[in-house]
Amino acid sequence: MAGFLLKRIFSGILSLILIVVLVSGIIFLSPVDPATLSFGQQMNDEMLEQKRQELALDKPIYLQIMYYLNDLSPFSMYSQSFQYENHFKPFVRINAQDNALFLKGPYLRESFQTGEKVSKMIKRALPNTLILALAAITIASILGLILGMIGALNKDSWLDGFIVGFSTIGYSVPSYVSAILFSLIFGFALRDWTHLNMQGSLITLNDIGDEIVVWKNLLLPALALGLRPVAVITQITRNAMLDTMSQPYILTARAKGMKLMGTIRKHIFRNMMNPVITTISGWFASLLAGAFFVESIFNYNGMGLLTVNALINYDIPLLLGCIVVIATIFILLNILVDLSYGWLDPKVRISA
Repeated sequence: MAGFLLKRIFSGILSLILIVVLVSGIIFLSPVDPATLSFGQQMNDEMLEQKRQELALDKPIYLQIMYYLNDLSPFSMYSQSFQYENHFKPFVRINAQDNALFLKGPYLRESFQTGEKVSKMIKRALPNTLILALAAITIASILGLILGMIGALNKDSWLDGFIVGFSTIGYSVPSYVSAILFSLIFGFALRDWTHLNMQGSLITLNDIGDEIVVWKNLLLPALALGLRPVAVITQITRNAMLDTMSQPYILTARAKGMKLMGTIRKHIFRNMMNPVITTISGWFASLLAGAFFVESIFNYNGMGLLTVNALINYDIPLLLGCIVVIATIFILLNILVDLSYGWLDPKVRISA
């Protein structure tokens, strides 16, 4: 199992490097000049050139990508003249002639627009998105498992047909459409009964400027974001349960007189969970990326809204920082899911 874990970690790091190279290459090759956007209309050629040199935008594309990978790496090489104190705090520094080797955490640089450290901006936004995605996937998992099991136990009945039809419609509705509908219906038309807001973040400012947590602002975005996962988890659960119930060992257990609930608890549930867990984990990671539109519609301050604003302003460090963080979370979740297979299925544990 240790060898399997090391192999997955290595492939995860390699995948992250490839993602950074691909995405940063596309961004750096785009025709937009971040230096011009940073100054706006108050600039001259000398100021613009100085800014381009400061941001390393005058370097070839491959060097810009190498510099960014060097910033992300825990082992980084910089010149002795580099003022690292203004950017990060290294754990270890080793001087070597004109350069210095640093052991440090990932350095995500500073925002082109605000000058604030990208890591601090993400640190503020990430918890809100994680809470939103966790709430959405929890609602989707509970409802999906219940509906899927009900559908499987009532196969070919009108109830099963209703559940399958609901899941098909739910999967067909994009998240931004459901977000608009939920906002208009429950946050505007029915606000006198629901007391929910059309827009609002989890953490807001009150009348005297203090930060407060408004939990009701989480409900509508979580429902809108979780609608499609509910549909998918429902269908996967139904199909997995029907497939498991048709296995010879289940039929044998039922033939020996084991009650249905006992069979579900001891045999069916655990053996059907592999595809369900894969679906849930994949959708949880997808919700972190899919929250872009939902957060924008509800004005919910999270990674989605932060990434959208970075795209609008062409803030390269902030945009790349958001992508790196989301990709890292996605990779870590996949590793955890692979490890969970060994717990759920002994055959997987033995082969690993």
